[in-house]
Amino acid sequence: MLRAVEAMIDEAPPEQGPRRFGNVSFRRWYGILEGRAEELLRGCLPDAVREAWGDGVVEEVKAYFLGGFGSAQRLDYGTGHELSFLAFLGCLWKLGAFRDEQGREREDGEAERSLVLGVLEPYLKVVRRLILTYNLEPAGSHGVWGLDDHSFLPYIFGSAQLARPITESEPMPLEGSVPGAPRPSDVVKPASVDLHRESNMYFSAIGFINDVKKGPFWEHSPILFDISGIKDGWGKINKGMIKMFNAEVLSKFPIVQHFPFGSLFSWDPDPEAAVPAHSVHLASQPSSTVNPPAAGGGSGTTAPWAEATKMPGAAPGVPPGPGIPYSRAPWTRGVSSAPTAPRGGVPDTGPPPPTTFARGTPGTASNQYTVTKAPWAKD
Repeated sequence: MLRAVEAMIDEAPPEQGPRRFGNVSFRRWYGILEGRAEELLRGCLPDAVREAWGDGVVEEVKAYFLGGFGSAQRLDYGTGHELSFLAFLGCLWKLGAFRDEQGREREDGEAERSLVLGVLEPYLKVVRRLILTYNLEPAGSHGVWGLDDHSFLPYIFGSAQLARPITESEPMPLEGSVPGAPRPSDVVKPASVDLHRESNMYFSAIGFINDVKKGPFWEHSPILFDISGIKDGWGKINKGMIKMFNAEVLSKFPIVQHFPFGSLFSWDPDPEAAVPAHSVHLASQPSSTVNPPAAGGGSGTTAPWAEATKMPGAAPGVPPGPGIPYSRAPWTRGVSSAPTAPRGGVPDTGPPPPTTFARGTPGTASNQYTVTKAPWAKD
C-alpha cells in the first residue's frame, strides 16, 4: 500500500519555479490519494473484518489514513499527521488485521516489531519524499523550541532500538544501551549519522534534518543537541521521549483538535486527569501571550530529563523555563553563562558567534558546520 502511495507522486509532479510555501501540486497528489483510498483500504482489511464491522468501518479508518499524509489545504505536515497514521495502524490492530492465520494475536512481540520497522519506517520515508518534493511546511512548528519540525515517533522507536534488552517481567529500562550501540553524542557527528541512518530510526531522523537544514546542529536543533549530552544511555533517552510525546503531542490542543474520534478511538474524558502543565513554548513568549502556570503544573516539557540553563529575559511574574543551553555553544567555552547587566532588556549571553565556518558537501549530512561537534565528545 505504501509503495502505491509513493508511486502517485510521479503522477503529480511539482510545479516548476521558486516558491516560498508548499507546492500547490501537492493538492493534486492528495486528490489522487483521496480518490483511491477506499480501494487501498479494502485491500488491506481482511474480509472477515469488513463482514463483522460493516462498510462503515472503512470510512472511519479512511479518515485516519488520509490524515497521515499532511494537509492539502495548508500544504504542511507535522506531528499531528504522524499521529493520525499511528492511529490508522491502531485501528487495523483493533480490527484484528495483524493476527496470525488462526486469528490469534501473537505474544512474542514480533508483530509489533514488524509494524515499527516494516511499516512505520517505510511510511516515514514516503513522507520525507513528499516533504522534499512538494516543499511542505512544518505544521504548527515551534521553530527551534520543538524537537523536530515534522516527526516525533522515530525518536521514540529509534532510542528503543538502542536501549538495553529487557525481559517480560522487567520495567522499562531507565538507563543503559545495547552492547555496541553508538553514543548519544554521535548524533552531532555527520559521519556517524550517515553510518547508522539506514539501520536506526533515531539516526535516520537526524539524517533527514541534516539533509534539509543548514547551520550548526546546536543552533537549529537545540533540544536534540541537549539530549545528545545524556550520559546514562539510550534507555533514559527513550523514557524521556515517551514523556515528551505525551506532553508535546498528545496533550496539545492545536494537535488534538484535528484528531477525529469515533467508535475505534472514542473521546472519553478522564475526571481524574491532572491539569496539563504549561510548556516552555508558552513560557518563552512575551508576557501578553503567556498565562500564569496552572496550579500544580510541571516545570515544562522540553526534554525534561536533560539539563539546560534558564531562558534569559523572561517576562515579569513568569518563571523562566529551560531553554537553549547557551553555555554549551562552541564559542562560549570558558565564558561564564551567568547573565550580566541587561542591555536593551535582554541579558548579555556572551560574545557574538563566529561569522564563518567550514562547510561540507551541500545536500548531505556532512554539510553541518564543523564546529557543531559537541565540545564534550572526544574522538
